Amino acid sequence: MARSLALVALAASLSGCAGAPSIGLSRAYFPLWLLSAVIGIAGAIVAWRILIATGWADILGFPLLVNTAIGLMIAEIVWLLGTGHIL
Repeated sequence: MARSLALVALAASLSGCAGAPSIGLSRAYFPLWLLSAVIGIAGAIVAWRILIATGWADILGFPLLVNTAIGLMIAEIVWLLGTGHIL
């Protein structure tokens, strides 16, 4: 019974993705949220390396919070550009 209920819950949660924006890359469609997340993570890594190289990482404090915020900002900008809400 519990297994059937879990299967129904999982199936119901997937129906919300039917109209999700997607982008075509190399003849394959990727969800825009996935592309935004990957670019946000890459941007956070690059920002972290820049903060270490400039010495600001020691000054800022809370590196996990700062890098997460930078990654989220980059991901949000990519999402807004991809959906057409910016430009």
